[in-house]
Amino acid sequence: MPNRSKMNGSNVSLASRAWAIRRYALQMAEVQGQGYIGQALGVADVLAASYFHAMDYRAEDPEWEGRDRFYLSIGHYAIALYAALLEAGILPEDEIETYGMDDSRMPMSGMAAYTPGMEITGGSLGHGLGIAVGAALGLKRKQSNAFVYNMLSDGELGEGSTWEAVMSAVQWKLDNLIAIVDFNNQQADGPTLEVLATQEEAPKWAAFGWYAQEVDGNDLNALVRAFDNARNHDGAQPRVIICRTKMCKGIPFLEQRESTHFIRVEADEWTKAIALLDEDKPL
Repeated sequence: MPNRSKMNGSNVSLASRAWAIRRYALQMAEVQGQGYIGQALGVADVLAASYFHAMDYRAEDPEWEGRDRFYLSIGHYAIALYAALLEAGILPEDEIETYGMDDSRMPMSGMAAYTPGMEITGGSLGHGLGIAVGAALGLKRKQSNAFVYNMLSDGELGEGSTWEAVMSAVQWKLDNLIAIVDFNNQQADGPTLEVLATQEEAPKWAAFGWYAQEVDGNDLNALVRAFDNARNHDGAQPRVIICRTKMCKGIPFLEQRESTHFIRVEADEWTKAIALLDEDKPL
């Protein structure tokens, strides 16, 4: 298997990539003074492993036909994906100050027509996996070696359309599809496990016919192993990685908040959050 971190620009450690993704997300959230920063901080390690270990792409050519596709089903996680695209060099740093502004290429909810590297317009939750199934099937018919990665939320596991897509992917033997579930146990209506989900999700997906893994989504070593297993698995079946993540990971005073789905903080607290993150910058 090729060393994808080096293919995509350097041998910078995944810990450094995840740190940078968190920092970019905090900088963007500071522009608006609010946002879905809890999810971005929580999923930064997953994005680092995706973009700087698992995926093939060309930062200078986001539309390269041979690229792996990353489909973000969760439109409000756009701030997290923008941070990864900034770190990957697909978006320029000088656009951070435009986040969420009129005419920005980085609107608060992701839109494919606006942003290089944003493959689909998410937001109507539960539709992303179905789009990814169609894309993966199309790539197989084109005899492409590319993978489709689809990030969806634990809240989307309560959508019927998600499970229709789960069954369709098995029907078409889509071994080029890797679903990534961010299971942070938080959604707008409360803890996911108290709304509509089960504690053990991987066995459910496996029962449908997926190659399923469940990992600590804030453990980079575990994530690397899971992505390698998913890409190299020899079964003619789709793959899913359930990632248990911690909302606001890396910023202790935000981690302790009871409600973290959408965060508003005082102006000085953004500076405090960035300073705390800088204290733990990887060497």
